[in-house]
Amino acid sequence: MSRRRALTAATGLAAGALLPPTAARGTASAQGSTLATAAAFTNPVIWQDFADIDVIRVGSTFYASASTMHYSPGAPVLRSYDLVNWEIAGHSVPVLDFGAKYDLNGARGYVRGVWASSLAYRPSNRTFYWLGQIDFTRTYVYTATAAEGPWNRLTTIGTPYYDAGLLVDTDDTLYVAYGNTTISVAQLSPDGREQVCTQQVFTTPSNVGTLEGSRFYKINGQYYIFLTRPANGQYILKSSGGPFGPYTMRQVLLDLHGPIPGGGVPHQGGLVQTQNGAWYYMAFVDAYPGGRMPALAPVTWTPDGWPVVQLVNGAWGTSYPSPAVPAPPRQVTPMTGVDTFDGTALKPRWEWNHNPDNTKWSVNNGLTLRTATVTNDLYWARNTLTHRIQGPTSTATVQLDHSAMRDGDRAGLALLRDSSAWIGLKRDGGTTRVVMVNGLAMDGNWNTTGTGTEAASATVSGSRIWLRANADIRPGAPRPGTFSYSTDGTNFTRLGPAFSLGNDWRFFMGYRFALFNHATQALGGSVRIARFELTTP
Repeated sequence: MSRRRALTAATGLAAGALLPPTAARGTASAQGSTLATAAAFTNPVIWQDFADIDVIRVGSTFYASASTMHYSPGAPVLRSYDLVNWEIAGHSVPVLDFGAKYDLNGARGYVRGVWASSLAYRPSNRTFYWLGQIDFTRTYVYTATAAEGPWNRLTTIGTPYYDAGLLVDTDDTLYVAYGNTTISVAQLSPDGREQVCTQQVFTTPSNVGTLEGSRFYKINGQYYIFLTRPANGQYILKSSGGPFGPYTMRQVLLDLHGPIPGGGVPHQGGLVQTQNGAWYYMAFVDAYPGGRMPALAPVTWTPDGWPVVQLVNGAWGTSYPSPAVPAPPRQVTPMTGVDTFDGTALKPRWEWNHNPDNTKWSVNNGLTLRTATVTNDLYWARNTLTHRIQGPTSTATVQLDHSAMRDGDRAGLALLRDSSAWIGLKRDGGTTRVVMVNGLAMDGNWNTTGTGTEAASATVSGSRIWLRANADIRPGAPRPGTFSYSTDGTNFTRLGPAFSLGNDWRFFMGYRFALFNHATQALGGSVRIARFELTTP
């Protein structure tokens, strides 16, 4: 639970990683001419909320996994061919079947669920493994033969491997590094279904404080456990004596200025090697209200085997030369653009707020949301479908048919987090109005403290409406979210005041666009969404 105590908005000045400040500046200067002639990428490489990244390479393809907390399906699998351009391939956790609270059934799972977890590939059986602990009680392991799935649960292990890193050793043995401050290593059975043994291997010195977020590697015969100091540092342990140690520790970075103005220190994440032997570190940057954004930097190694993050002017670079990798076999699927809900399944860019009631929604060249909950509290409403916001600013527009709404129904487009606002439709007494509602809020225990106040409204006729939300997720003030609507899809009318997006880190997940439809009187109504479009300026 230390993340709730220790995560802070940490910026500060660069400590120079393992290089003294003069050497760091010299390295950056040497890179300057290269930057001018070589293709370059810009950080963050993904300006969407993908935290606690674990990144691996299988052949010529890179994969990454991320935290999703209470969103379902959980643990997205990202895919890239160059470490810079990424797409969402699928999810390792198809449903959060960890208790009724993840169904919004008598309890709620906000800020629980899928925390920092691990993704690995086992060449011996050509299988992907995902491993993560849930609710500090047990660990779940899922496997798939393809990143896009299907993923299936392999086993449940009684030991909760907190912030786990899974290593497939060169002899095919499976090891897990895990823990908070006290770091342990467990060995799994050959089939990966149970723990053989576990042993404490390291205790964090008191002058360092908290270390967690394990990533486990074997590089040139040495074992490494890559650890984060939330939220401003990165350290690494090295052992030449085997996976159980003994380990020695080095600081990788501390209070390093990051690439997002107003954002935090790049940290956590993992190391990965390209086909030509180059190494990179993919970290995340705390950048609320949007969340935690992946950033990439090249890594070199000292002669005695310690990693060094390459800096630009003493900081994590906003730009570096692009990784030298083979041309991709195809373009990845953009994380922005239009979704017309073609086919009969949701695309992997979508995640539900908690598990959905699958009898109350369908996709068939359009998305139908039937009311699944009778409530006046959006935080209790099932079947709220969410999409990450693209930074630094982006706009979501939905085309919605509301002809099948019933009295008491509420449907629309929200900016969803622990403080929320929305634009949408209220149907009461046979009349439909478009409204802007703000003041939805939860407290630090994720109990609802405000169900919303109507700030503006207008009458609408016909059966179709276009709803639009714009979000500015750049850290700092004023972080506005604004709403508008249209009856023809072309001319939009602003509705209601600007909503100031909250930037408290304790909810961990960033704001999302959310499509919802719930009842306040009785079930039976529905809306149909023909089109969703996410655009950037």
